[in-house]
Amino acid sequence: MNIFINTLLLTLFTTLAFSNSMNVYQYQNNINNAKKLYLNNDPLQIKYEKNIANGQTLLIQIINEKISDPKLTFGNINLPFYKEPFKKNSFYALVPISYYHKLESEKVIISYVRNNRRLFTSIKIYIYGGNYESEKIEVADSKINLNKKASIRVNTEYKEAMQIYNTNTKEMLWEKDFTFPMYSKITSEFGTKRVYNGQLKSYHSGIDFRADIGSPVGAANDGIVRFAGNRFYSGNSIIIDHGQGIFTCYFHLSKILVKKGQKVKRDERIGLSGDTGRITGPHLHFGTRIHGILVDPQELFKLLNELNERY
Repeated sequence: MNIFINTLLLTLFTTLAFSNSMNVYQYQNNINNAKKLYLNNDPLQIKYEKNIANGQTLLIQIINEKISDPKLTFGNINLPFYKEPFKKNSFYALVPISYYHKLESEKVIISYVRNNRRLFTSIKIYIYGGNYESEKIEVADSKINLNKKASIRVNTEYKEAMQIYNTNTKEMLWEKDFTFPMYSKITSEFGTKRVYNGQLKSYHSGIDFRADIGSPVGAANDGIVRFAGNRFYSGNSIIIDHGQGIFTCYFHLSKILVKKGQKVKRDERIGLSGDTGRITGPHLHFGTRIHGILVDPQELFKLLNELNERY
């Protein structure tokens, strides 16, 4: 998907200019009650894809604009813009579209400061259903219908994981393109519906690489290890924080070669593939999260690597 297909030069005839003390997070609550709206014809150049599938990442770019402090609201999520690494006066934001998001039109509210005034505008996107397949998996019943002890463990691990994913490192920790942790056949794509023992339980939240036990696994890019340990579902697992809300996940490892808090470089060996956790055979499960939400790794890396191009 080429995110540059729909380049929209927006003349903001509905831009709303408020006091700079009001931020985008207050905007949604206050806009319906506002008694005075000051219209301001303020042109803003924005690039984004109008149509996007569930489970994908929306890239929004503000191009060559002398503004400051841009931010956005999407649904009940408030997200920052970051400065583009190789474009002057340009900003970008990554908006994760949940796999479970309703298939409908959505409004993204954008706020920024120009000439000491905070301005607001909105863009509209349409979320459609991705063309995801289904697959049947047979596993031990004990890993489908959890006992009380296992359920407590799973719930605890989930809460701990979300604390990690919702931590925002503002700095961009990478410089080069993102790469995959290994280059072998992908045996299961992101978004595939998972039918365990005849019951639809979930969707595939990442991509699976074919790998024997002991195959080397590399870091997708520079970052900081936020988790290195064992979990019920994912077995031996590693989570790397790449900054600006981007996390990569490496599951079912036979061996972990890094520690929590360790800085790693792109392609650095961080572990060995395995068959730990809820799994039918050895492979590497690789996942990505943006601001805590799971998204398709392949599409995300295309966006990030286009963003990383030096214009």
